Amino acid sequence: MGKWNYVLVNADILPEVYGKVLLAKEYLASGEAANASQAAKMAGISRSAYYKYKDGVFEYDPENSEEMATIFLKLSDTKGVLFAVTNELYLVGANVLSINQKVPQNGVADVSVTMRIAEMTVSVEALIEKLKEVNGVRSVIIGG
Repeated sequence: MGKWNYVLVNADILPEVYGKVLLAKEYLASGEAANASQAAKMAGISRSAYYKYKDGVFEYDPENSEEMATIFLKLSDTKGVLFAVTNELYLVGANVLSINQKVPQNGVADVSVTMRIAEMTVSVEALIEKLKEVNGVRSVIIGG
């Protein structure tokens, strides 16, 4: 699969199925639907329509678009380093959304952390400095 191409479009001009796919995804996320089949049925679309569009239809929320940040770290392959990083994120009020870690090579693991930063008690720059002080953190950079 190639690079994703995104277009921001007013939902009012899209075919109805896209809105129903978003609704089905909400049913799944909230737990109102136990599985994709049930969510599709509740939203009034076929299961095949749900699966056809689910990975390509996302709701845009401008309120949240500025609240997220991704940091990229190089961590020593030592027990407890990633825990110490996530603990530091917790202490400053970051809400971790995802963590991706590659298999360590030559004693170093590449890690990316995406988080909500709206309720942090420090700036992103201050957070980066705090993370650089964690034992086992070799580098930290903020992503775009």
